[in-house]
Amino acid sequence: MAYRFITADTVDAVTTLAIARPDKLNALTPNVFAELNTAIDASLDEGARAIVLTGEGRAFSSGADLMPDGAGYEGLPEDLGDILEQHYNPFILRLMALPVPVITAMNGPAVGAGLALALAGDVVVAARSAYLLLAFVNIGLVPDAGATWLVARSAGRARAMEMALLGEKMTAADAQTIGLVTRVVDDETVLAEAQSIAARLAKGAGKAIGMIRAQVNHAVDASLVDVLTNECVNQRKAGFTEDFREALAAFGEKRVPVFKGR
Repeated sequence: MAYRFITADTVDAVTTLAIARPDKLNALTPNVFAELNTAIDASLDEGARAIVLTGEGRAFSSGADLMPDGAGYEGLPEDLGDILEQHYNPFILRLMALPVPVITAMNGPAVGAGLALALAGDVVVAARSAYLLLAFVNIGLVPDAGATWLVARSAGRARAMEMALLGEKMTAADAQTIGLVTRVVDDETVLAEAQSIAARLAKGAGKAIGMIRAQVNHAVDASLVDVLTNECVNQRKAGFTEDFREALAAFGEKRVPVFKGR
């Protein structure tokens, strides 16, 4: 399918989605989210078992597009809560709830809501030259698209407060040090590294991987009792999967298991 604001490419059960507005530093609009949702639906229907999310050109995403673009986007509405409720928030929630892993290839700056989109990945691979920026305070706004939660839960209240209040750039290396970014690699290898990780996961025990990502996200806000209960429920399900039976057979036969995601 042809897209206007993104690109989508699937190789060996890994779908790579790229925001394709390099002239606008991949600024986000409702059209971008609509096309990402359509591409995700198509990739899952075609059997994708991992997704890579990145941006074209020199930025991952500069965040919300503040101005009309002459391509059907009229700019931000007067009530900013509307665009969040209708587009940003549903997409972030959907991304976090997908049954397949999401790897973000942060090829360049991730700013504002673009930062939230980058950090929503299960594994965040950043280019060495990339940076994170909660720029909202610089234009009189507050963090949105889940950026507050994502930064505070990963790096802690103090770091989240500093980033949100000062609105200063954070290098990829510093972001890795405080736990916001998983890996930092040379700029020219960032997409290949993310795709390699995704390919590895796509060959794994798909049902278990889906439950793991949901289980970890649940654990962030849950009590130990709730986590233990959730682990028990998920382990019961995992124990009945074909992948687990294949793993047991492979162990007994001293070979590498061949998982089918069932």
